[in-house]
Amino acid sequence: MCRVGDVCSLTSTAYSAPESDVIVESRLSVVVDCSDPRALADFWRLLVGGVLDEATATSDWVALREFPELDYLGFQRVPEMKLTKNRVHLDVIVDDLGIAIARGKALGARALGNVVDEALNQFQVMSDPEGNEFCFVFRKPNN
Repeated sequence: MCRVGDVCSLTSTAYSAPESDVIVESRLSVVVDCSDPRALADFWRLLVGGVLDEATATSDWVALREFPELDYLGFQRVPEMKLTKNRVHLDVIVDDLGIAIARGKALGARALGNVVDEALNQFQVMSDPEGNEFCFVFRKPNN
């Protein structure tokens, strides 16, 4: 069994930690690398809500708090610019894809490609003002 602190090898057998081994204290948080934490935090605050946590604010870091299912959304200054596609991105679930796309663009986001229509969802890949990809996702109602 692979426990916290162990060096574990990954195999084709999926490992499912017993609940007693789960290390998350409460909720997960997400941190976005960027060159201007305050400006990017303001973009995301205006897009999805949250409250700027002034107690965390420095020139290298700031967090948004008060999200229903997320502890915080943090923004951390890094020296390098974004050069390639994100390996992880945020999905923003919306009630109206058109309104969300228009709002995102008004705040400085860009649409990447066209709306994708799948069986259960429609989504639009976007990039924030620093080029980090995210998706607006509309969940189709069950028929």
